[in-house]
Amino acid sequence: MTDEVDLAFDEHERIPAVAQDADTGEVLMLAYVTSEALERTRETGLAHYYSRSRDELWKKGGTSGHVQEVEEVRVDCDGDALLYLVDQTGGACHTGYESCFHRTVDGEVVGEQVFDPDEVYE
Repeated sequence: MTDEVDLAFDEHERIPAVAQDADTGEVLMLAYVTSEALERTRETGLAHYYSRSRDELWKKGGTSGHVQEVEEVRVDCDGDALLYLVDQTGGACHTGYESCFHRTVDGEVVGEQVFDPDEVYE
């Protein structure tokens, strides 16, 4: 038997979502989701998030084509965070890297740049 899980959205009606590569387990990015973004993700199978900087719903890869096909959405034990298990097309990071987590805290680049953002976001 399955029941819908109650989600603990914050005071801005958002919840953090970690995108993880479903095959490799690599953490690709962290973004925020509204109930509308989650609903759109579940309807389309493509990751949708809420852009805090643009104050709008956005489909990951809408401009770049680097979409995330969502294989599964998981909820943490407190219902206050989501995990998107995804099949990533191209790079997940808008800076051209495979993962947004491509630097150490000391500034060392440990990730791979897979596209030139100047060419993609002209």
